[in-house]
Amino acid sequence: MTTTASIPTGTGGHERGSAGYRRLGAALWCAGLATFVLVYCVQGLLPTLAAEFGVSSSTSSLVLSATTGTLALAVVPLSAVAESWGRARVMTIALAASALLGVLAPLAPSFGALVGIRALQGIALAALPALAMAHLTSEVAPRALGGAVGLLIAGNTLGGLSGRLVAGFVAEFAGWRAALAVIGGLSLACTVAFRLLLPPATAPAPPRVRLRELWSPVRGHLVDPGLRCLFGIGFLLMAAFVTVYNYLGFRLLASPFGLPSGLVGLIFLGYLAGTWGSTTAGRLGDRYGRRRVLWAAVLLALAAALLTLPTWLPLVLAGLVLFTVGFFAAHSVASSWVGRRAATAPGQASALYLLAYYAGSSIGGSLGGVAYDHAGWGGVVGYEVALLALAVGLALVLRRVPPPVPD
Repeated sequence: MTTTASIPTGTGGHERGSAGYRRLGAALWCAGLATFVLVYCVQGLLPTLAAEFGVSSSTSSLVLSATTGTLALAVVPLSAVAESWGRARVMTIALAASALLGVLAPLAPSFGALVGIRALQGIALAALPALAMAHLTSEVAPRALGGAVGLLIAGNTLGGLSGRLVAGFVAEFAGWRAALAVIGGLSLACTVAFRLLLPPATAPAPPRVRLRELWSPVRGHLVDPGLRCLFGIGFLLMAAFVTVYNYLGFRLLASPFGLPSGLVGLIFLGYLAGTWGSTTAGRLGDRYGRRRVLWAAVLLALAAALLTLPTWLPLVLAGLVLFTVGFFAAHSVASSWVGRRAATAPGQASALYLLAYYAGSSIGGSLGGVAYDHAGWGGVVGYEVALLALAVGLALVLRRVPPPVPD
């Protein structure tokens, strides 16, 4: 077990390369993996679920939107109250409860029951992402924070990739129920690894927060123009990202591509580019400044979305990879910036960012399905361009907002 003696005096947290830094990074990488395995495993199954239950593509996306929607609604109050109960304890309980619900999901007798279980998973996971970000902010030295957040998001990325690929592969041979059962078991294993790897906390425990005391720090964050821009960017980015990965599979299964479902599932390998993008952007933000990196990453995602419009498969796949790099690079910079910018209560600031982020997944992803149902992939690309153009605008506005602390 790592002790406080392993942290060099005066750094204010684990330095990059220290034993504590490695263990903390590995533990939160496992937490991110478990979270995103559970949340996004159904994304690659949407065409299967639509056919199985006889629902439209936009309706099938409810199995994902239910989880991200309840997570968004619960993330601010739960993360604020749960933080004073002990971050390690709450994160462990959240992971275990959501994994057990994941084991129950294959037993759902109807589409409505499956959506209900997925909604409960969102509530169970609600406190975890914000607590993980706040834990990193308090336990890692400031100059190493960007890289640490990039590592956390890389775990999120691999979790999203693994959930989609594993679920899709198992469903191909044994059906969607077996696929969800395997995902539940994988998330339980990640929960055990997280608890064994997590080093003892070195920062003092945050003060106990009551729900009636929550509004004051929330209001303080919402009146900060810089944080408002970051929250808006998180919403717009995630709405665009989830839309692409929700409905590109439907497009590639249909004419003129007509790809088999096994090959379509491989589009999620594009997430590997996101792993590189998140860690690289975190380091570039630490070195060159978040203001420069953020708007460039969003602009890359916008240009890449346009590349998916033609019906030439290599260009579509290249656009998907570049889009994924741009998204994860922008998300890595924006999410780490929130914790640094918040003058007080960084945990609540991270929770507000995640509220916007997952609301973007739930609301934006469902609206993207409406665009696909009514206007095909051209409608989706037009929707993507509108979202990302707004995000570029916010990123440029953010460059002119004076920082309350050096960022």
